[in-house]
Amino acid sequence: MVWTTGCDKTARSSSLSPLDPLTPDEISRSASAVREHVKKDDVRFVAISLKEPHPAANENGGTQRLVEVIILDPESGLATELVVNGDNVVRVRELPPGTQPMFSPDDCFLAEEICKSSPEVQTALKERYGLVDMDCIAADPWSVHLANEDDKSLVTDPNTGMPRRLVQTFLYARMAGKGMEDNQYAHPIDIVPVIDLNSGTVVQIDGMDRMPPPNIPQASVNYHRDLIKSNSYLFTEWRQDRLKGLNVVQPDGPSFAVSDNNLVKWQGWTLRLGFNYREGLVLHHVQYNGRSILNRASLVEMAVPYADPNHPYTRKCAFDVGDYGLGYCANSLELGCDCLGHIHYFDVCMANAAGEPVMKKKAICMHEEDNGLLWKHVEYRNGHNESRRSRELVISSIATVVNYEYLFYWRLKLDGTIEFEIGLSGELSTNLPSRNEDPTSPGHGVVVAPGVNAQIHQHMFCARLDMAVDGTRNTVSEIDVVAEDSPLGNVFRCSETVLKTEKDAVRTCDSTKARCWKIANAEGKVNPISGKPTAYKLLPFTKGPAMPTLLTGSKCTVTKKGQFATANLWVTPFDEGERYPAGEYTPQQVEPDGLPRWIEGDRNVEKENIVLWHGEFV
Repeated sequence: MVWTTGCDKTARSSSLSPLDPLTPDEISRSASAVREHVKKDDVRFVAISLKEPHPAANENGGTQRLVEVIILDPESGLATELVVNGDNVVRVRELPPGTQPMFSPDDCFLAEEICKSSPEVQTALKERYGLVDMDCIAADPWSVHLANEDDKSLVTDPNTGMPRRLVQTFLYARMAGKGMEDNQYAHPIDIVPVIDLNSGTVVQIDGMDRMPPPNIPQASVNYHRDLIKSNSYLFTEWRQDRLKGLNVVQPDGPSFAVSDNNLVKWQGWTLRLGFNYREGLVLHHVQYNGRSILNRASLVEMAVPYADPNHPYTRKCAFDVGDYGLGYCANSLELGCDCLGHIHYFDVCMANAAGEPVMKKKAICMHEEDNGLLWKHVEYRNGHNESRRSRELVISSIATVVNYEYLFYWRLKLDGTIEFEIGLSGELSTNLPSRNEDPTSPGHGVVVAPGVNAQIHQHMFCARLDMAVDGTRNTVSEIDVVAEDSPLGNVFRCSETVLKTEKDAVRTCDSTKARCWKIANAEGKVNPISGKPTAYKLLPFTKGPAMPTLLTGSKCTVTKKGQFATANLWVTPFDEGERYPAGEYTPQQVEPDGLPRWIEGDRNVEKENIVLWHGEFV
C-alpha cells in the first residue's frame, strides 16, 4: 500500500456529474464540516465518499452532491455515520457500540507500528527466536473474525468497558538484510499478536503456549531481481531465453473517447466510470447503441476463509471488500508493466484518517485489445472466405490486499457482450505447519518452501448488478438444458423457469445442465425476429469449471456472516439502502446481515426493478 497525501485541486473539471468521484476540495470541506459538528479534532476518518443519488435522479439530471462520512472516536470506541451537504452536516447516525467499520490504510500501518513497538512482542520474539531487530519483522494486519466464545470475549476491554477495535497480526521475518526486499512469506513466525487500535495496545499474543520451532525457515524464496541469483533456493539466475520486444501500436490513436471527466464512449457503448474507497471501480449507466443494460455494476464483497483447524488460525479469514476496501488498496498502474498499448488513465482522490485528500494516480486503466476472431465463414464450394476481427475495451484496476493482488478487468465487446474477469496474483499467506502434522505433507495446506505451509482457502467473490435491460423493470429466468423423452432418445431442449420471488431466486450453478440465467425486459420491448422480450444472459464460469460454494460448516462464523457465498445467484428488488451482501460493517460481525436478512420477506422480483448478486468462487 502506497498512501500519498495531497491532491492537485485544479486537476478536475468544474463541471461534475452527480456520479463523479469526490474532488479534493469536497473531501476537505466535508472533513471540516464534520470536525465543526462533533467539536473534536482527534477523530479518525474511516471514509469520506460520494453519496450516490438514486439512479432515476441521475437520469433526470439531478445535480446535488452529498457526501457520506464515517468517523471513529478512539476515546469512546464509537463510530458515527454522517451525511454532508457542502459545509453542513445534514444527517447523523450513531452506530451501535461494538460496530466496527472497515480498516483504512492508516489503520493497517498503525496496527503494525503498535505490534512492533510492543515490549511484550519484542520480548517474545527475543526469547523464542532470538530476534531483536524489529526492522527485520513484518506484521501483516488482518481483521479478527470471531470464531468462538473466547474470541468474543476480546471485543470489550474488561477494565474500561470500551469496545475494542481488533486487528490480528501474522508475523514474518526478513532474512536478507534490513530492507523490505526479502520475501518475508518464506519465513513465517508462529505467534500472533492481537492489537486494539482504540487503546493502542497488544491485547494478547496467541501461540505462546506452543513449543517454538527449532528455527524459523531459512530458505529464501525471493522475487526481487537483486536477490534472486544469490539468495533463492529455487532459482540460480534469471532465465536466459528472453522474450523479444512486443509493441502495441495504434498510429491513429484509440477508438474510445472520454468527456465530462469520466464519461466513456466506444463503438456504440456508453458508460460512466466511478470509484470509491470500498468497491474501487464502478460502472454506471452502461448502454449499448443508446439502449440501457446496467444502471450500476461493481464487485461488492469477498470472503476468503482459511481451513486450518489449529488455533489461532481458526479465525483466519478476510472479507476483503468490507474489511479493507478495494479502493483503498488500489494500485497506481504503470505503462509496460500493468498495461500495454494506448492507455487512458483515471486518477482518483480519497481521504486518509486525518480527513485529508489523498491522490491515487492512475487507479483505473482503459485501453483496447485485439480479441481474435469475432466471426468467420468459408463457403467450401468456392473457397470464398469472410472474417471479422474482434476488439474489446478493457477497463481495469488492481488492488493489493496485504499479500494478495486482485486484478479486475471489465471487458466490453463488439457483439454487445460484457465480461468481468478477476485474476489472482501476489503472495500466499503462509504459516508454520502444525506440530502434530507431517511438516512435508500438512493435512490442511501445501508446502511451498521447506518448512513453510500455505493453508487451504477459498476466494468467494460477489458482484452487484443493478440491471436495466431495455428499461427499469426486468424478469429473471433460469435456463437449463435437459434431456427429453423421445422414441430414439436423441432429444434435449432448453427449460426456462421464471424466478418470481427472492427465495425462489437463491440459485446455484449446475454445469451438467449448462445452467445460465436470463434477464429479460418486462416493459414490452421485444426482439424483432423471435418476438420474445429483449434480454441478456448471465453466463457463470465462462473461463473454467464451476467451483464449490462456501465450504465452511453451519457453525462457522464465516458461514453466518458470508451467506452470500452459499449460492451463485440472488435476486432482490432495488433498494438503495441494500448495498453490501454481508452487511455494511463486516469486522467483528457475527450475526448474519445483508442478503439473508433482506430476503426474509420473500419480496416479488418478477417484472421489477431488480438487482442481481452473482457469486463466482475459486
